[in-house]
Amino acid sequence: MITAKDVAALRARTGAGMGDCKKALEEAGGDQEKAIDVLRTRGMMKAEKRADRAASEGQIVTWVSDDRMLGVIIELNSETDFVARNEEFVALAKLVAAHIGRDTTLDGVAEVGADHALLNKQWSHDKSLTLAQVVKAAAAKTGENVTLRRVARITTTGTIGSYLHHNGKVAVLAEITGAKGPAAVALGNSVAEHVAAGVPTIAVAVRKEEVNQDLVAREKAIFVAQAKESGKPEAIVEKMVAGRLDKFFKEITLLEQPWVRDDSKTIGQLVKETPGADVRRFVRFQMGEG
Repeated sequence: MITAKDVAALRARTGAGMGDCKKALEEAGGDQEKAIDVLRTRGMMKAEKRADRAASEGQIVTWVSDDRMLGVIIELNSETDFVARNEEFVALAKLVAAHIGRDTTLDGVAEVGADHALLNKQWSHDKSLTLAQVVKAAAAKTGENVTLRRVARITTTGTIGSYLHHNGKVAVLAEITGAKGPAAVALGNSVAEHVAAGVPTIAVAVRKEEVNQDLVAREKAIFVAQAKESGKPEAIVEKMVAGRLDKFFKEITLLEQPWVRDDSKTIGQLVKETPGADVRRFVRFQMGEG
């Protein structure tokens, strides 16, 4: 016999409706674990039907190891800010970040989407599940399309700095090489905060030579066309283009940017204040970008 207590216990474990819990228990002959499987199966089907709904809210979460040699960012999306701010959703995002931290096969950024290999790996917090099943279970429980959009995991022999905006919408990891200890951590965190602020614009590379050449070519073509419209001689046009490219690099290259907290110095000058330190790379996530 299925009692109200049985139904309530299943609901507490799954978050499913009372009626659904009662039916699942009846199908499972009163077995709680089998009833969970029944609900999970139904939940997965419902989650799949929600997959075409936009998941543009959510949580961006960072996780950094105690020794500051490993850093993680994940973006877990929901449809509404109401779900994104729910304690269980936030807790799940943190668990996903810890899970990605344990995956030693990943270094860098991975766009996850719907069928990435990461989703088929065992959930580190419960080996009986996959990451995909955990995400789909969250969709079933919340009644919204929940997706793991992207993750980043970086390791270093130096120091990982991090910054997470209070609203969970922007986060940055910055890798500092050549230095460790409190000064390196402070530097890494300052660099990460600066990248998050995006002032004067969001940096696209640490240094000039690392800027994507397709981007440079596109900007140069625009500068050439603009300069030629001035009717100036070719030699002057070349100087105008060179000047605009120089300004462009200073705006988008991290080490050339004026520090958001003190624009009298560049990030490059800030880095030199910590002996031996350099910035190798950074990762910036902003909710829903791209």
